[in-house]
Amino acid sequence: MKVLPFKIPKTQNIGLIYQEDKEQYFYDKLHQHEEIQLCVIVKGEGTLVVGDTINKYSSGDVLVIGSNLPHVFKSDASVIKKSFMISLFFTRGSFGKDFFLLDDFKELIPFFEKSTSGFKLIENKDKVMKIFLDLQKSNNLNRFIGLLQVLKIVVNSKTVELANFVYPKRYTDNEGKRMRNVMDFTMNNFEKSIDLYKIAEKANMTPNAFCRYFKQRTNKTYFTFLNELRIENACKLLNSGNTLSISEIAYQCGFNNLSNFNRKFKEIKAISPSKYRKNSGFK
Repeated sequence: MKVLPFKIPKTQNIGLIYQEDKEQYFYDKLHQHEEIQLCVIVKGEGTLVVGDTINKYSSGDVLVIGSNLPHVFKSDASVIKKSFMISLFFTRGSFGKDFFLLDDFKELIPFFEKSTSGFKLIENKDKVMKIFLDLQKSNNLNRFIGLLQVLKIVVNSKTVELANFVYPKRYTDNEGKRMRNVMDFTMNNFEKSIDLYKIAEKANMTPNAFCRYFKQRTNKTYFTFLNELRIENACKLLNSGNTLSISEIAYQCGFNNLSNFNRKFKEIKAISPSKYRKNSGFK
C-alpha cells in the first residue's frame, strides 16, 4: 500500500465510504487521498498535522479534511488506550459529476470551499456526533441521508481552519515518501536534538536543497515547524495537571534553554507558559 497518495478501499458502485477506526493509534503516516474526509473523534486525543499547521484533536471533535490535503494523526496513547474515529469519505463527483452542482445544493458551496484547507467544527458537535453514532447500524441509503444531514449542520455552524497554507500540487509517490520520512522522524523525535544535517539526511537531500524543498511545500522553515510541534506538546503537559516545573517541561519537549523556550512559546501562543498554565486552571 502506498503511503502518499493513500487509496481509500471501497467496493464497486459505492459513492459514500463509511469507515470505523478502532485502534490504539490512528493511521500515523503522512498521507493524502482524493476523497474529502468528514469524521468524528468518538474517543482519542493527540496531534493532527494538516498541510503546514499543527493542531490538537480530542474526543468529541468533528473534522473535515479536504481532497488531497496531506495530513497525519499522532495519537497520544498515554491519555486514552483505545482510539475510535468514524469517517465518511466522498468526492464532489462521488454521486455523479454534476450532483453537487445542482441548484438544490447551492448552500453547500462554502463547505467545499473551506474543505480545501480543512476545518474543525466549534459548535453543534453533539448533533453531528449523534448522527455519526447512528450510522454504525445504518444501511448505505441511510448513511447517505445522514451525510446530507451532517452537511446541512456543518454549513450553518462556526468552524476554525486547520491549515494556513496548502501546497497547490499533489504529491508524487517519491515526494510523499520523502515528506513521510521527515514527518515520521520529527514527530517521533521532536524532544531530541535535531540538526539540519540529520533531518536533511532523512529526506536524502543536501541541507540547502532540503531547506528550499520544505519551505516551498509548507510555507515555513523546518525549524519553525519543529518548534511549533514542540510548543504544542508543551501545551499538553501544561494542561495535564502534572507536577512538572516549566523548566522540566521545556527540556522534555526538546528545548535545552529555558529562556529560549519562554521566548518561542510566547512567540507562537502570544502568552507566557506560566500564564498559559494558570489559564488552564493549574499553577
